[in-house]
Amino acid sequence: MQNDTQSRNDDVKKLGELIKDSKFAMLTTIHEDGSLRSRPMATQQVEFNGDLWFFTGVSTSKVHELQEHQQVNVSYSNPDDNNYVSVSGTASIVRDRDKMRELWNPAYKAWFPQALEDPDLCLLKVEVQGAEYWDAANSKLVQLIGFVKAVVTGKKYDAGENREVDLKPNNPAA
Repeated sequence: MQNDTQSRNDDVKKLGELIKDSKFAMLTTIHEDGSLRSRPMATQQVEFNGDLWFFTGVSTSKVHELQEHQQVNVSYSNPDDNNYVSVSGTASIVRDRDKMRELWNPAYKAWFPQALEDPDLCLLKVEVQGAEYWDAANSKLVQLIGFVKAVVTGKKYDAGENREVDLKPNNPAA
């Protein structure tokens, strides 16, 4: 059990490091016709603990879609740091004013001119269940050299670390 807990903590820490500098993410929901819909969302700059937080409006189409299908995907792309993260989880709407005050940034007035007084304002919380990430720590030049070397030698290109992460809580009954 200790190893499972430590492994989960390590995975949460790694994901947090990979997404911490991403200003925006793409949130994908399921439309009522079954199609997937993605839109950019401003990432809350808080320490990642397994949950992601976004401000939105209760009257938005994404909130209506979440009433029917709570499963979402959130993807992060940070090409300058050569890392990419795809997160899957369960979304819920949170109207907790204390949490909103904790996460509020004055820059959000661009989207919500009434700020915390906006009656439509809410938080979208994503409880992360799993993720996959790609982290190429090398510079673009080193990657290019490695790519060319793979083409010339016929050996598979090593693009860096790629890993799937399971953050679902352990089910003791299983």
